[in-house]
Amino acid sequence: MSDERLKRSAEEFLAAKLSEEGQSQDVELNRAAAISLAPTVWRRVTNAVAEQCKAWNDVTGEETLTIKETFLGDLRIKCAGRPHQLTVHFDSRKLTVTLKNTAREEHEKDVILQIEGCSSGRDAQLVKNDCPANFDLIFLSELRVLAGMSRQI
Repeated sequence: MSDERLKRSAEEFLAAKLSEEGQSQDVELNRAAAISLAPTVWRRVTNAVAEQCKAWNDVTGEETLTIKETFLGDLRIKCAGRPHQLTVHFDSRKLTVTLKNTAREEHEKDVILQIEGCSSGRDAQLVKNDCPANFDLIFLSELRVLAGMSRQI
């Protein structure tokens, strides 16, 4: 009877060890994916910014929003008739995309999105507070604040 318990305990230990090794391997694969796919995620972000600003301008019928790329590669969006700007910054070392909006109230923090690998190292995505982030929705709410509107959609 004690041989059976010993065998079961050893099997549980082995299963836990294999599970931990598998998890650490997934973490390493996802980290490598985040590093290698970060430029792709940044391209998705820049495309989404351009598309949303173009759609906004199409609806208003004028160049309400203007986008400029800085020397460092950041995107700066300005709204006509407003002194504020929205900066979208990519940090390749920290694997982050930061949205800095000067139209935000002082107590509100910058939006920081982390680039993380997913699907065991096959893709990468933006994450906020350990949850996948909907960049289009986040960016639209920042555009609304930049234009002097409420954040709610």
